[in-house]
Amino acid sequence: MNAPHDPSSAGAVLAQKAHFDAPLKLRGGAELAAYDIAYETYGELNAARSNAVLVCHALNASHHVAGFYEDNKSNVGWWDNLVGPGKPLDTRRFFVVGSNYLGSCFGTTGPASINPASGRPWGADFPIVTVEDWVEAQARLADRLGIERFAAVIGGSLGAMQALQWTLSYPERVHHALVIAAAAKLSPQNIAFNEVARQAIMTDPDFHGGHYYDKGVVPTRGLRIARMIGHITYLSGEAMAEKFGRLLRRKHLGFDFDIDFEIESYLRYQGDKFSTYFDANTYLRITKALDYYDPAGDFGGNLSAALARARAQFLVVSFKSDWRFPPSRSREIVRALLDNRRIVSYLEIDAPGGHDAFLLEDPRYHSALRAYFANIDL
Repeated sequence: MNAPHDPSSAGAVLAQKAHFDAPLKLRGGAELAAYDIAYETYGELNAARSNAVLVCHALNASHHVAGFYEDNKSNVGWWDNLVGPGKPLDTRRFFVVGSNYLGSCFGTTGPASINPASGRPWGADFPIVTVEDWVEAQARLADRLGIERFAAVIGGSLGAMQALQWTLSYPERVHHALVIAAAAKLSPQNIAFNEVARQAIMTDPDFHGGHYYDKGVVPTRGLRIARMIGHITYLSGEAMAEKFGRLLRRKHLGFDFDIDFEIESYLRYQGDKFSTYFDANTYLRITKALDYYDPAGDFGGNLSAALARARAQFLVVSFKSDWRFPPSRSREIVRALLDNRRIVSYLEIDAPGGHDAFLLEDPRYHSALRAYFANIDL
């Protein structure tokens, strides 16, 4: 993570919010009469409006992609190692947009927002949202910013699903798509992990059917367990062994149920921290959006047929240690694109970071992204 004075930092940034009054019909049948989208921008939009890049975030991130806030310099963007002047996604050349998805708890309208119909937080009444809904909302934000076509849309994990969907929902509005650490749909195992996490939240006594705001409580225990489950899947066995091994927190085994191993301490710390800033209703909806995403679903499971609409050029990146979204799932996307004679580059990196590797500063990974962005014609 770069210090705020680092010349390669995007510097002090300003979170912005766009309000929309035009109703948004959601894929599940519900409709949002009005909504806000939180976003940030880095760099300058050129005169031709041809240098915009949309960054789509994963489950627990936000629109705060790079830089820091003047009143909180320690709050550095989640992909700050990638975005900034002289970095692989160079803000001296590109106008980068970070957009927060619908249903989030970081500024965009979500379950904790006020429902205009009741004057109280939406809570459990907030509708289920999908990847397709997010792309539709992002397209409206792009219209507001005067961006007719993105030079590139990029994301990792759930963000990569959004990047892929952009090429299907708006094929003429995307020149390049960078799809990183992704799958075109979740495996049954991944859906299972999400369901266990949701059950941990929904069975917490403080959940109150999703209307815990009215009770002045938070389903902290459920959120903690959900986050601990997630972290186990984000790391590879190799990374976990290298970072923690079987190191003891205490000098000797306690023969109790307090913390013995460093890995236990790490998971509890991550769970505790997560429960202080993330909304449980948001977690439920975002994991459902992950579960539901399947562009081949309307094509009899034929991914090649589903991706026939795409017109963008692609870079697909996977990591060998990522057992949650393994390289085989990325290669499925590559094969489907090649079936449609799309221009696609594929990079498979032997890095130990597991699924979280897409967030790390691996030199091979960053060099490839730097080269790819440098070759995008504006």
